[in-house]
Amino acid sequence: MTITQLQYVLAVAEHRNFTLAAEKSFVTQPTLSMQVQKLEDELDVLIFDRSTKPISITEAGQKIVDQARNIVHEAARIRDIVDQEKGFIGGTYTLGVIPTVMPTLLPMFLKTFTSRFPKVHLIIKEQSTEHLIENLREGHLDAGIAATPLRIEHLVERPLYYEPFVAYVPSGHRLSATGKIRPEDLDLDDILLLQDGHCFRDGVINLCKATNRMDNEEFSLESGSFETLVKLADEGMGMTLLPYLHTLDLDAGRKERIKYFQDPPPAREVSLIYHKKELKYQITEALKEVISSVVRGAIAFHDVQIVSPTRNA
Repeated sequence: MTITQLQYVLAVAEHRNFTLAAEKSFVTQPTLSMQVQKLEDELDVLIFDRSTKPISITEAGQKIVDQARNIVHEAARIRDIVDQEKGFIGGTYTLGVIPTVMPTLLPMFLKTFTSRFPKVHLIIKEQSTEHLIENLREGHLDAGIAATPLRIEHLVERPLYYEPFVAYVPSGHRLSATGKIRPEDLDLDDILLLQDGHCFRDGVINLCKATNRMDNEEFSLESGSFETLVKLADEGMGMTLLPYLHTLDLDAGRKERIKYFQDPPPAREVSLIYHKKELKYQITEALKEVISSVVRGAIAFHDVQIVSPTRNA
């Protein structure tokens, strides 16, 4: 039994196809198939049922796959330990980021991070929270950035910053003449929302539920981007709530439509999350330090209070 054989088993388990698994493993299909077959012969058990399409994993095979994942991760940790001892910060690092954080956060830290750590090859993927969690469990991501808390047993959550909510209120809206607003001023019936699947949407709904201002659960105006919500609000279709960092690039006219909440404002906790059996710890620490410093600096520069988060936002 070899680490390479276990890596091939994991590739087949992921793709459920020997040809695709071989392609992703950068070997020929006969080579991969032969090594998997050799392992099955050694263990005297079938890991995969090749009679089904796509290929399925046998009951015994699933236990082997789960253990193979642990063994491969632990083997990779040896290299990580050596890198830490040498003080080396480099190599490939795959980071997942949720859609409501990616557009604002990435431009803030990426140039600084790549300049400071040029030996790190950072691969960034935009993914929903659900996919982040699954890919961290499967070992396809080294870390993720998401709204927390998630409270998932196998994941570590390390807060990067707390981002206040603000309201975008167009002229003529019932709140347009109001100074600082309160959560109880919100009415979900005239708030434009992100579509299902966005955790920020859930945070807004939870905030409105908490103030008993949720009379209608049927929403006809939903979008996948904050930019669209702002444009719809400009057309008089309602108001919307935005994470604070999304307001920094608004033009002067639109910034005048921003309403802040009375203290303490609702906010979301944004964290760096990774598996408890983490690898590449030195890169994770470097990433956390850079992101925390640049974001907190930006929020402090604009004189916005960093507050405790609204949970599940």
